Amino acid sequence: MNYIARPHYTEKIKPFIGKQIIKVLTGQRRVGKSYIMLQLMDFIKEENPDANIIYINRELDQFSHIQTNNDLSEYLLDKFSPDNANYLFIDEIQEIDSFQLTIRSLFAENKCDIFCTGSNAAMLSGELATSLSGRYVEINIHSLSFAEFLTFHQLLKGSDSLMKYLTYGGMPYLTNIGLHNDLPFEYLKNVYSTILLKDVVSRENIRNISFLENLVLYLADNIGDLFSANNISKFLKSQRIAISPQLTMNYLKALSNAYFVHKVVRSEIGGLKIFEIGEKYYFEDLGLRNAIKGFNQKTELHKLLENAVYLHLLQRGYRIFVGKIDHKEIDFVADRNGLKVYVQVCLQLTEKTTSSREFGNLLMINDNYPKYVITLNDMIIGDDYQGIKQMNLIDFLLLEL
Repeated sequence: MNYIARPHYTEKIKPFIGKQIIKVLTGQRRVGKSYIMLQLMDFIKEENPDANIIYINRELDQFSHIQTNNDLSEYLLDKFSPDNANYLFIDEIQEIDSFQLTIRSLFAENKCDIFCTGSNAAMLSGELATSLSGRYVEINIHSLSFAEFLTFHQLLKGSDSLMKYLTYGGMPYLTNIGLHNDLPFEYLKNVYSTILLKDVVSRENIRNISFLENLVLYLADNIGDLFSANNISKFLKSQRIAISPQLTMNYLKALSNAYFVHKVVRSEIGGLKIFEIGEKYYFEDLGLRNAIKGFNQKTELHKLLENAVYLHLLQRGYRIFVGKIDHKEIDFVADRNGLKVYVQVCLQLTEKTTSSREFGNLLMINDNYPKYVITLNDMIIGDDYQGIKQMNLIDFLLLEL
């Protein structure tokens, strides 16, 4: 099959092939988990032509009869080879009720090497975590990074390409549609509807769909703003809807479980305190956000810049917080295995702002971890300002970190 390789993910998974551990690929629907599976299957076939590969995709009609773990067990009865290495791939496994019972049994009997994908985080916190704790490794798959976007669409690094990325986002299938006019948004609107229906409404038993859609619009309009009980109440009043803030938070959790948005909590820099009040939400894919809300470049560019920086940190495997130091805020504090990165995002940087909020807040942090101010404009004061790196968004999104 023809596909564009995504080595950032496949190289992470390959060391686990053949190991007695379940490989779980998680992420929002349509970010390319299935194609990464296919790449792994091809790699296994190249390494071992005699390998017996069993593939189940719950989104295909031929597998629609596999509704429960009993159906799955029955289907697999005669699929394993006694003479060859067996590999089981199951796409969108959360669509199979009580799937964990069959997976646990297969794992215990060491019948096959197991790979599966899922589009709902509740699958891990519930089914998998309960039955298979310590026996699986999770690999998060995301929409295309900016570097992958350039490769997929055969674009050169530059401001035009960046604007396409900020406008249309990184859903891989857009390579089949092109980045012209409204065609991408028609596709993205359909993806949004599918995510909302299958991974949020049905999975989480959401009843007030109209309010859920309004909540998504609110999030799209308030990227990077602190979300608290106070502004939830204001939002509810503006909608003239009698829904408790707690139910609103439940709906937000449902959207997060579908990997559609990501919640970022606040953390005290230099301490261990996590603040329970006030968090921010960012979208998994910029194009989906724009398909829902529209994109006004004059008034909303700064929001997408911040979301793009968040996504880059997320795609590089960092745990991300909003930083708080005294009464100041750091846009992102990112941690990966003890390595920290601090980032401030600013649409345009002027001489006046170099020593104020963007640089001043970072200068308050008394450690030697990398610190960045990310902007859209070209360098003004050089690459380094008292140890703080100023970078254009294009360069930052291509930085390995």
